Amino acid sequence: MPRRAGLDWRWVRTPDADRPAGWATLGEFLRHRLPAHVDVTGIFARGEVVDEHGRPVHPDRPYRPNTMLWFPGPAPTDPEPTEPLVVLHADQRIVVVDKPHFQATTPQGSHARNTTLVQVRNAGWPDAAPAHRLDRLTAGVLVFTVEARWRRNYQELFASRLVHKTYEAVAPVVPGMGFPVTRRSHIVKERGSLQARELPDREPNAETLIEVIETRGPLARYRLTPSTGRTHQLRVHLNALGAPIRHDPLYPEVLDDAAQPVEPLQLLARELSFPDPVDGRVRRFRSGRELSFGPASER
Repeated sequence: MPRRAGLDWRWVRTPDADRPAGWATLGEFLRHRLPAHVDVTGIFARGEVVDEHGRPVHPDRPYRPNTMLWFPGPAPTDPEPTEPLVVLHADQRIVVVDKPHFQATTPQGSHARNTTLVQVRNAGWPDAAPAHRLDRLTAGVLVFTVEARWRRNYQELFASRLVHKTYEAVAPVVPGMGFPVTRRSHIVKERGSLQARELPDREPNAETLIEVIETRGPLARYRLTPSTGRTHQLRVHLNALGAPIRHDPLYPEVLDDAAQPVEPLQLLARELSFPDPVDGRVRRFRSGRELSFGPASER
C-alpha cells in the first residue's frame, strides 16, 4: 500500500483454516485483534481497511481464514524533526546519513515522524530501508538501501559482521589503567530488564577494543572498536571498567528519566567501512558530529 508521510501501512492475517473461528465477519475479527484504542469502526467507515488487492473491505464481509487485511497506523503524535537530515553519501544503491541523538532509526512506539527512516523516505528515497540500526540515544553513521532489490545484499553484510565499525564515547578517566584495553565478557540482556549484565562464569560472547584518544581533566574521549554486537555492549564494557559513558541513563544505575532522558548519551558511531557486496570496492563513511565535554545543556 502507498505509504503515508513515509509511514508503512499495517496488516493482520486471519488464522489458518484448521483453527476454530470465533467471528462471523471480518469486522468482528479486526475489532478483536486490534487494541481497544484503535478506532476500527472509523477506519472501516473511511474505507481504509483493504484486502491484498487494495480493495476496501466492508466490516460485514463474512469471515474467512487466511485473509490479509491492511490498514493505516494511527496518526503520529510525535513532533516533526527539529534537526535537518544530514546526508553523507547517496548513490543508486545506498544512502548514508549522520543520525542525531534522540532519533529512532525506524518508527516504534510514540516515535513515528521523528525517525531517520521517515526523514530519508520523505527526502526523496521512498523505498528506503535500514541496512542496520542505531539505538535512539546513539548518534552517527547509518546506512539505508535505496530499493528493495539491494536490501538483502547490504543487510547480510551487516549480519555477517563484515562491516568494520568504530565508535567514540566521552566517559571518566580510569586512573592507573593502561590503554589500549580489550574487554571480553559474556553479556546477557533479559526480557523485562532495562540493563544488560555480564556473567563472569560464562565464555565471552562480546569483545571491544578500548583506546584513549584524548583526556580533558576528569574526562576522556575513547575509541571503541567492537568485534561483536551484543545489546548495550559498549555501554556495559566501559561501565565495567569504571568509566560509564557520560549522560548514560542506564549505567551504572537506572535513572528516573531513563525513558525520556534530557541529556544526549555521549556515544557516537564515528566511522564504518565495508567491502561493497555488489561491486567489491571499499566503502568508508565518517560522522561529522562532535561529542561534548562541557556542562550539561539546557535541552
